[in-house]
Amino acid sequence: MTEPGSLAPIIVTALFGGADQAYFDAERRAHFPPERNQLAAHLTMFHHLPPTLAPELRQRLVAATRAVPAPAARIADVISLGRGVAYRIDSPELEAVRAELADAFAGLLTPQDAGGWRAHVTVQNKVEPAVAKALLATLRDGFRPRPVVIAGLAAWWYRGGPWEMLSKHMFAA
Repeated sequence: MTEPGSLAPIIVTALFGGADQAYFDAERRAHFPPERNQLAAHLTMFHHLPPTLAPELRQRLVAATRAVPAPAARIADVISLGRGVAYRIDSPELEAVRAELADAFAGLLTPQDAGGWRAHVTVQNKVEPAVAKALLATLRDGFRPRPVVIAGLAAWWYRGGPWEMLSKHMFAA
């Protein structure tokens, strides 16, 4: 495990239950350009936190999850990313966790993380707009919102390729 003094920024994600993770991973394998698909499907809450926050972030993630029931969540829609497609995730409880963390780290957030949060799981990205539009139509055909399990939260070191786990925090079963 890398020390907090590392220059690598930190990414924070929500973790899915096993069946939902398998579903999103299969969607990503089927539709994401294979040469760009280096990661498992994920729900990013923060894209770039300073590495110096590692100890405090870990404490805050423990507090947000320990003995806390998993937040209710659902796959609410299929959305366009312009050059890709994602599933929109609705979870007011997870949004509240993110807002609390954003408030705690307000002066340290990048513009991307300080702006509004649009919770989603990307299943296709960096393709021609026509390809994305076709997949959007395919996935929307017969789409029905459904519950999704948010099992925990995780922090990761970002080093340009696959992410390195910093810490993992599970909600109460």
